[in-house]
Amino acid sequence: MTDIPDDGNTARRPRERRISRTFIRLADTQVSAFDLADSLNGLAEQCVELLAVPAAGVLLLDPHGNLAAAAPSAQREKLMALFSTGADSGFWADILQSGTAVHCAELHSEPARWPSFTTAAGKCGFTALHALPMRLRERTIGVLILLSSEPGGADSDDLALAQALADIATIGILQHRAIETGDRLNQQLQTALTSRVVIEQAKGVLSHHGSLSMDEAFRRLRRYTRSHNRLLTDLAGSVADGTADLDAILA
Repeated sequence: MTDIPDDGNTARRPRERRISRTFIRLADTQVSAFDLADSLNGLAEQCVELLAVPAAGVLLLDPHGNLAAAAPSAQREKLMALFSTGADSGFWADILQSGTAVHCAELHSEPARWPSFTTAAGKCGFTALHALPMRLRERTIGVLILLSSEPGGADSDDLALAQALADIATIGILQHRAIETGDRLNQQLQTALTSRVVIEQAKGVLSHHGSLSMDEAFRRLRRYTRSHNRLLTDLAGSVADGTADLDAILA
């Protein structure tokens, strides 16, 4: 057998495989067990892994036209507080109005435009931000946020990949269960936001029960759902209402 010559990209192949798997996972919304909350959490986590940024998150429009955090990556408590500051200061409104990506390589250079958010981001250790619209044609349903602790943020190739991930996630959300009307879309997005609250409650219960960090509690919760073919939101609800076997989940 003839050896395949080394093309010099051997080190990149694992990353390319992860990218391929991520696109497949985001696009595969037709399976009966598709879980929107889990898919969005996976999108945020994969952005951190693939793009080498310290934090990422997904914000979705609720039925009232306000952006709310649906899926922060690791450092969840820190990001939830930061995203809330952005909503209060009108930061996300700027992104929705433009419908285009917003890039800020040095947040401290924009103190007059976003004073509250810039201050909060600096306290969290973030110095750069990229906000990519989750948009299909004229409809924007959310924002994918990439945060960096180094000035300059992500490079152009990584930003193109992030936008592609946001695009495929947007298509998946809009196509899931053949959404045909705005009312049905609003209902599904509200479900995702409500699921996030239940998941946060479940994390708190597991964290207290097992003396774990919130991030570790979330990892145990997701691992259990995947190994037992459960929906993340259903299991989180069982944990929150006290009917789940906490020791089995944390084992």
